[in-house]
Amino acid sequence: MALSLYNTLGRSLEVFTPLVPGEVGLYTCGPTVYANPHLGNLRTYIFEDVLKRVLLANSYHVKHVMNITDVGHLTSDADEGEDKMEKGSRTTGKSVWDIAAEYTEVFKKNLADLNILPPDIWCKATDHIAEQIILIKVLEVKGFTYQIKDGIYFDTAKLSNYGKLAQLDIAGLKAGARVEMNPEKRNSTDFALWKFSPQPSAGGAKRQMEWDSPWGTGFPGWHIECSAMSVKYLGETFEIHCGGIDHIPVHHTNEIAQSEVATGKPLARYWLHGEFLIDGEKRMGKSEGNAMTLAWLTQQGISPLAYRY
Repeated sequence: MALSLYNTLGRSLEVFTPLVPGEVGLYTCGPTVYANPHLGNLRTYIFEDVLKRVLLANSYHVKHVMNITDVGHLTSDADEGEDKMEKGSRTTGKSVWDIAAEYTEVFKKNLADLNILPPDIWCKATDHIAEQIILIKVLEVKGFTYQIKDGIYFDTAKLSNYGKLAQLDIAGLKAGARVEMNPEKRNSTDFALWKFSPQPSAGGAKRQMEWDSPWGTGFPGWHIECSAMSVKYLGETFEIHCGGIDHIPVHHTNEIAQSEVATGKPLARYWLHGEFLIDGEKRMGKSEGNAMTLAWLTQQGISPLAYRY
């Protein structure tokens, strides 16, 4: 019997056909390691584990890659606000490197407690700065970038099918856009590829994570890491890309845009997304103030495997 998957890209159930018979490249967006993951986050990893086990049960060889975001994810997914790692450091007094190491281990323990199979390859954003810079340079050569005061941005207006995953109404977004926090952006949907470090002389706090680049000292945007690392480990086109539904309108949309401009090929053939965990009438989330952790659940006498079930 054929295996069918619901593909977000086409909003339909599709028969799964790998590029190479018997082989599956699977990329699952990992955590931003600035705090404890909550049960809503972990719900997505359970969904991805069920998917992976179904593929294995169907005799596919699965090469599973998961990233660890330890730099570049700002408090707003729209490239505004403070880096979540730097904010965590400021509020705890610990270094960003120590925070990343601590919460990476918490996340891995949570996966083990939930009987989630680990990926074949863990890849950290901070270990792949060179690959991200190379990818940005490719986009620059192709004429899809521009520089403003705070960084290098991707010009979404130059891509005719930008937003196809989320089925975005770009004209509607432009017409209904509120005053931009960054008025230098050409389009409301443009996103950062490389952000410049704030200058202490201008009142900015010195960053703990920053690197030299052809454009100046700074750090990568959030979206570029997944494009650089997925292509490095799975090739320019692979079978399945997963994440939570919150990734659809921004993160995965931007991944597709920059990757497909750089390579001229589809990034992934099947896009699968896990729904939010609903607590009452609201989604569970740190910003909602209702984030429960696996450790809290265990303290209530509830087994992690009961939650998995």
